[in-house]
Amino acid sequence: MDRRVKKTKKAFNQALFTLLDQKTFQQITITDIVTEADVNRGTFYKHYRDKEELLDSIIEEILMDLKSAYQDPYLHTSHFSIQTLTPSMIKIFDHVYHHQAFYRQVIKSTIRPSFQNQVCDVIRELILDDVASFPDSSEANLQLLATYQAHAIFGMIVFWAEEDFSHSPAYMSEQLLYIIHAKTQQV
Repeated sequence: MDRRVKKTKKAFNQALFTLLDQKTFQQITITDIVTEADVNRGTFYKHYRDKEELLDSIIEEILMDLKSAYQDPYLHTSHFSIQTLTPSMIKIFDHVYHHQAFYRQVIKSTIRPSFQNQVCDVIRELILDDVASFPDSSEANLQLLATYQAHAIFGMIVFWAEEDFSHSPAYMSEQLLYIIHAKTQQV
């Protein structure tokens, strides 16, 4: 993507987040967005049909980055074990922290009620891919297990956002591992 296009799209993204601190998504107009971004209206329409398409493109970009962050610990390994996972290997909370303005807005508002399901679906699919790539001897229903884990991780993200990201990503990663290990010891 052209550097100027990236810069323009980033300006639209930042403008939308700035405006979401002041108004609801429904109250925000294209005029508000282009004024805040300091870009003309024609340029907006060159990239997006409407503000919903802008939001959709932001969500798509965030979800792609979420996938990358989730897969990072085992991207270059042939055998993955949750037992060998360390807090520094877990990058999902770094991703959320990096995009905290976005997560804060979508969690606290009704911008996109389906966002929670989108995130959980992405995480669930990643977990199912993990299970296929790194099978174990668990007798648990894999669909249920993946759904449970996805919603648990998203629940931690929601809690963290509601706490205004008062903990570090490293702390959240440590807590996730404590929870995972505590759960596997009880089973």
